[in-house]
Amino acid sequence: MSDTVSEAIALRRSESLTAIVQKELERLIVTGELRAGDRLNEQALAQRFGVSRGPVREAMRALECAQLVSTRLNQGFFVREISPEETAEIYDVRAVVYGFICARLATQITEQALADLEDSIRQMDAAIAAGDPVGYYRLNLQFHEDTIVHAAHERAQQTYRSLINEGHLARQRSLIEPERMRQSNREHKDLVAALRAGDSELARRLGEEHSLAGYRRWKAAVTGDEQDSPQNPDENSTGNKLASE
Repeated sequence: MSDTVSEAIALRRSESLTAIVQKELERLIVTGELRAGDRLNEQALAQRFGVSRGPVREAMRALECAQLVSTRLNQGFFVREISPEETAEIYDVRAVVYGFICARLATQITEQALADLEDSIRQMDAAIAAGDPVGYYRLNLQFHEDTIVHAAHERAQQTYRSLINEGHLARQRSLIEPERMRQSNREHKDLVAALRAGDSELARRLGEEHSLAGYRRWKAAVTGDEQDSPQNPDENSTGNKLASE
């Protein structure tokens, strides 16, 4: 085998490993196992994933481009911390994009897609009843992912996913208290009802309001002031071992 072919195979294998490590690191960040401000321990991550440090380093550089990770001079990579001002801007833009996605989805959603979303809502209710905020958060992420996939608008999907990735730490913090989870899932139910009715404008409005209510939940979680939390929708509407010490 020629040196050129060997090098090409080695490069492809390295790229594949980098993609795998990047996906797993992103999962650890999104689920909160790695928290905002945590320093990423390159050696510990390499040992966990059973790879050399090279793919881990390349994966962290890719996540820096995705704004999930940041670098500090002479200190390495850290899970990115987002300011309150940035958080507000992320939610503002997300509301517009998600409203568009929901309006589009209302015109083309299938019965199977509706059934899947309704099943997700039941699973989220079960997670709330079980006192499982981590489980609820994961199901909530999947619910939103399903809506954007079914809307079938590639550019909107890319934009929304970028906003979700950038703002996930704020979202997770806002969905710990049981009543906030219940409020969030009531909003999901209203949205799916609008989708089932094929009401594009109502779906747009509820999609936007759901995103903005998420910001208010986050603000209430940060300030401890429940007046910042959205009102009950029923009254108003239809391991850080991987982180360095």
